[in-house]
Amino acid sequence: MRIITDWFKRNFSDPQIVFLTLVLLFGFAIVLTMGDMLAPVLASAVIAYLLEGLMVILDRKGISRSLAAPLVFIIFVVFLSLVLFGLLPMLSQQVYQFFQNLPIMIAEGQKALMTLPERYPEFLSPQQLQEILDAVRREIASFGQSVVSVSVSSVVGVLTLIVYLVLMPMLVFFFIKDKEKILHWFTNFLSGERNLANTVWFEVDKQIANYVRGKFWEIMIVWAASFIAFEFFDLQYAMLLSVIVGLSVVIPYVGATVVTIPVLMVAWFQWGWGSDFLWVTIVYLIIQALDGNVLVPLLFGEVVNLHPVAIIVAILVFGGIWGFWGVFFAIPLATLVNAILRAWPKQIEKAI
Repeated sequence: MRIITDWFKRNFSDPQIVFLTLVLLFGFAIVLTMGDMLAPVLASAVIAYLLEGLMVILDRKGISRSLAAPLVFIIFVVFLSLVLFGLLPMLSQQVYQFFQNLPIMIAEGQKALMTLPERYPEFLSPQQLQEILDAVRREIASFGQSVVSVSVSSVVGVLTLIVYLVLMPMLVFFFIKDKEKILHWFTNFLSGERNLANTVWFEVDKQIANYVRGKFWEIMIVWAASFIAFEFFDLQYAMLLSVIVGLSVVIPYVGATVVTIPVLMVAWFQWGWGSDFLWVTIVYLIIQALDGNVLVPLLFGEVVNLHPVAIIVAILVFGGIWGFWGVFFAIPLATLVNAILRAWPKQIEKAI
């Protein structure tokens, strides 16, 4: 017991450390209890971080923030309109076509699997294959039930989407226009003992801004490269698959691995084990290799200076706590933990 008491006295004797700990606990409590309600605010903050790069460019050209904010907001509205009225209808059409052809694809896959026991009887027996097919059918049935449940609750989803489309543009505009006012208002409620918290915040704020902007450009570049490659080979559902590939970079390591399955599956059902399938596979793997070894270091620089094990653990932990947003912000949150661990001992040494 004395060891624990001494540890608390040694680590929490400085009021700045106590203040930082309380801020972190309060922030995590808000996220855990009100994360769903604050989702539009968080999404708007992410977009504001993304648009801050344009605000900085206009500021360097001598344009005031009050004048730059409407210009940047117009660019955002135009981009959002292109996504809603250009990209989404195309995606919905390809999703509909994919589910229409899914029974045919499943039947062809089942025929191909039925030949495996004859070719490789030492590795797979007919009974084992039947167990695998039964498990796949159960998974497909459960997936179908989930689709039905989603369609039943689609009215609520549409209403939520309408609320998002109204609230988020408003929030984005005020976030980019009144950023300094909002931060000043927030800091007025904080204690004066916040030097350590400020040190951690400035580092994390910079990392999050760079991460959000870098992740946006990574998604766009990977999506464009994948779409051009899939269209060149005339792969079915090229837009749908390229968007999935682009969004997969949100989850480092895991996303690229998971999204490989539908890409190769569609290519195999379209061409079989032919040369087209081989070329699509090679080009897709080249895109993934260039993304991991060239694009990520170029876009993120020192932002992603964490070990792959730390990144995967952060994805599992924060994704389990906070769902999609936890996965998206896994690296910035891991950076926050890293920044705290680096700043903490320095403050303890000063206190001692």
